[in-house]
Amino acid sequence: MSFTVQPAAPARPNRCQLFGPGSRPAIFEKMAASDADVINLDLEDSVAPGDKDAARAHVIDAIGAIDWGPKVLSVRINGLDTPYWYRDVVDLLEQAGDRLDQIMIPKVGCAADLYAVDALVSAVEVAKGRAKPIDFEVIIETAAGFAHVEEIAAATPRLKAMSLGAADFAASMGMATTGIGGTQAGYYMVAPDGSRHWADPWHGVTAAIVAACRTHGVLPVDGPFGDFSDDAGFEAQARRAATLGMVGKWAIHPKQVALANAVFTPSEAQVTEAREILAAMAEAEAAGQGAAVYKGRLVDLASIRQAQVIVTQAEMIDG
Repeated sequence: MSFTVQPAAPARPNRCQLFGPGSRPAIFEKMAASDADVINLDLEDSVAPGDKDAARAHVIDAIGAIDWGPKVLSVRINGLDTPYWYRDVVDLLEQAGDRLDQIMIPKVGCAADLYAVDALVSAVEVAKGRAKPIDFEVIIETAAGFAHVEEIAAATPRLKAMSLGAADFAASMGMATTGIGGTQAGYYMVAPDGSRHWADPWHGVTAAIVAACRTHGVLPVDGPFGDFSDDAGFEAQARRAATLGMVGKWAIHPKQVALANAVFTPSEAQVTEAREILAAMAEAEAAGQGAAVYKGRLVDLASIRQAQVIVTQAEMIDG
């Protein structure tokens, strides 16, 4: 173990982030009543340029008017390369109440991007005397973001979560695909028998995001899966992300909420096994042993850390 200890990520459920356009206030109540852990009201890609001002006003009104329960409430602002983002930040912080938890910053390419938003946010918070500091979540969706992912993860203590935005990432990288997430037709390997096996074209950037987040105490989250008619494809993408260490996934359609929650909630069998491993190791330690045998396999201190992740996650969701 390095002398530099990895900080813990925020202790909150983040299995599913449900997105909805800020220009459609009629769906906000349904979003609040959903089983998503995080609500993302969107001012960016899903809102047409002519609707930006109205969408911002709808979101500001809804933050205080709707009962969002215990959910994390986040608003995705417009990108720093647009003329809209500064007004998003200023109006949200000056006019919305303290119920707003986070702002999501799209297309972050370097630490300086977060510095710019942090400076504006900090100034407004002081000027308005806001009692609760605003947290950040960011989207890695450019080649620059991929290249600078660790410096972004370390850029500000406001940062709580980092997601992969597959569509814009593919465009920025020049990838030959129009799909949003999932396997891609041209990304395959051929086995000796001639059969084709599709690999995951998002594996590299997913692993980079997870490593950066785990190093700096940030929650790594998988982004959107575009074909909401393909439940099996969504689940497969979510399970790959979970296996690599991500804690949750976006839902761009209400039906995807249950799919994400099912993947990122430890099963009863997993929790039972994790608790049994912890109990077996406790008995071994009491007997002066550094390892134990559980169901025919060796478990040790590394096994404790793995089991504790599952137990902690389950307790957090139950709480």
